[in-house]
Amino acid sequence: MTMSLKNHFELMAGYNRWMNDKVYAAASGLDAAALHEDKGAFFGSVFGTLNHLLVADTIWLKRFADHPAAFRSLASVRGLPHPYTLAEILHPGFDQLREARRDMDETIVGFCAEASDDAYDHALTYRNRSGQVFVRKFGHLAQHFFNHQTHHRGQVTTLLSQAGIDVGVTDLSAMLPELD
Repeated sequence: MTMSLKNHFELMAGYNRWMNDKVYAAASGLDAAALHEDKGAFFGSVFGTLNHLLVADTIWLKRFADHPAAFRSLASVRGLPHPYTLAEILHPGFDQLREARRDMDETIVGFCAEASDDAYDHALTYRNRSGQVFVRKFGHLAQHFFNHQTHHRGQVTTLLSQAGIDVGVTDLSAMLPELD
């Protein structure tokens, strides 16, 4: 039996939420100075990287909201301000960032539950921050969306590990149901 794109992205949305919960729980063990300490990652610190993930998710979901399917699950994203930069601080405190992350993850889960295989097969036209227009297969963009999150969460888990904090098991297979 093959897995449809809908099933795949529903799985990725669940994994995304599970991992974000684990990463934020682990990061909550750092004080404010350690959260914001520049460790040379792409976005400097643990906080900067977690913030970037929320910025990028906002940018991509606002693009996804323009899909011809007009996903109702993305209504809350349509109303969010558009970040100006990839490092724009959306929430100055860790607790506010964590709450926004939880809300975003619920939106992502709802969006993936709503989206159909047919929707993933359509093209999506969007503009990047420089105004360039792109037309890409929507399913490929959704895959990029989840891959980007995994990439930067990997950076956060490395930074946390360097600080002596173990995030625990991060493998997708750990959350997959056992088959009979």
